Amino acid sequence: MRAAFALAAVVSLAAPALTAAEAIDCSNATSTVEMNACAEKQYAAADAELNDIYKKAVVYIAKSGGEKPYDAKSWEAALRASQRAWVAFRDADCKGLVPMSWGGGTGTTVAVLGCMTQLTQERTKMLRERFAEPEGSARVP
Repeated sequence: MRAAFALAAVVSLAAPALTAAEAIDCSNATSTVEMNACAEKQYAAADAELNDIYKKAVVYIAKSGGEKPYDAKSWEAALRASQRAWVAFRDADCKGLVPMSWGGGTGTTVAVLGCMTQLTQERTKMLRERFAEPEGSARVP
């Protein structure tokens, strides 16, 4: 019961902050807080798009698998392994390496989120080209 009350209290305190973040004009963000909120929005949008194209890739693979070792189950497992390795790379690069050049300054959060957004958009493009364009045939770079 206490946990539920604590959760409700945290959510009620966070709600005004979410509303304030939604009201920020990202084309005119000037403070660090505003820039961080806008960078977070951009990353969230890029991540949502990546998740969407990843799901489409899984559907494509399910329809396109051939004989072992190129069957759909093996192909999907390879995609999953690739995606996990890519996430580990993105996080190590953006959350580990990028902050080093900022030395903990106020621009660090925006730089990290910008890196994550950029790499996520690049991964989305790669998956889209391989599994969604042109329709009906996987392309290999």
